[in-house]
Amino acid sequence: MSNTHTPIPISTAKTQTWQQQLANAFTDIDALGNYLSISPAELNLPTQTIDFPLKVPQSYADRIEKGNPNDPLLKQILPEQTELTEAPGYLSDPVGDLEASANNGIIHKYHGRALLITTGACAINCRYCFRRHFPYQQQQLSKQRIQNALSYIENHPELSEIILSGGDPLALSDERIDHLLQQLKDFTHIKRIRIHTRLPVVLPARITRQLMQTLINSGKQIIMVLHANHPQELNNEVADTCRLIKQYPVTLLNQSVLLKDINDSAEALCDLSEALFDIGVLPYYLHLLDKAKGTQHFEVSESEAGQLISQVQNRLPGYLVPKLVKEISGAPCKITVASTVMQS
Repeated sequence: MSNTHTPIPISTAKTQTWQQQLANAFTDIDALGNYLSISPAELNLPTQTIDFPLKVPQSYADRIEKGNPNDPLLKQILPEQTELTEAPGYLSDPVGDLEASANNGIIHKYHGRALLITTGACAINCRYCFRRHFPYQQQQLSKQRIQNALSYIENHPELSEIILSGGDPLALSDERIDHLLQQLKDFTHIKRIRIHTRLPVVLPARITRQLMQTLINSGKQIIMVLHANHPQELNNEVADTCRLIKQYPVTLLNQSVLLKDINDSAEALCDLSEALFDIGVLPYYLHLLDKAKGTQHFEVSESEAGQLISQVQNRLPGYLVPKLVKEISGAPCKITVASTVMQS
């Protein structure tokens, strides 16, 4: 494979803007392997091209242990042969997003809140992504669709919260985010704006005081839901970024996905909750895997998950235990998965 973007050296990476860092992300498996001192022979690489390509910023790659093909961060982003295998029950739209699309760019599943597909862009391609097959060209909130979306929100006064999702909404420029938020500002029935984003974790440089002021200028309560799965993701740069966010009136939460051979141990989950709380982030959800095509190698069974969350509950105070949930297409809310009582 060839890579038109050669990642910049570590010594200069941190001096680049977030846009430059994003443009220089690894998109070639060989280049990433060379950078991490891992040979292709040590990896279960796909034998043919996968539609969902590799994409990982250098700031995230720098947290991967060099020479370790089993690193939990590497496993989250590296394509592998298993993705090409069909598995029963694994679908292109595993959580019914398209069925719940009330209008172009809007997904309205749950009472009181609606989700806007702001963009198909992400800073990183997570292999377990439940929207890896999502038809963004037909659904994302383009300039042509924004008026329809705003009309939908205006005509549904029962909505009190708008969720910005994608892709990743923070992959948009400050100007585009501000334009969208200002158009939502006049809807008095909208009290909260929730932002689902992985960028503060995988590309911390994206979070600037200018961005934070843009969010605060919306006049709405702001909830930012991060996505970290493993404590190794939370380095000093991420910690500083979260502390910057906490200087503003923003509620900061985290949601994770339970992933086989990545965070499927009580130790990893407890360490993640502790690390999050240390930097001002409250654990929120721990999701069972959404069964998107090509993700079956990440699955942890519901019974195993129940046992794990029981172990976590036995070790941590309640406010550090994320709610174990699964999403079922057509359900009125996320379904809480009961813990399994551990008996000696």
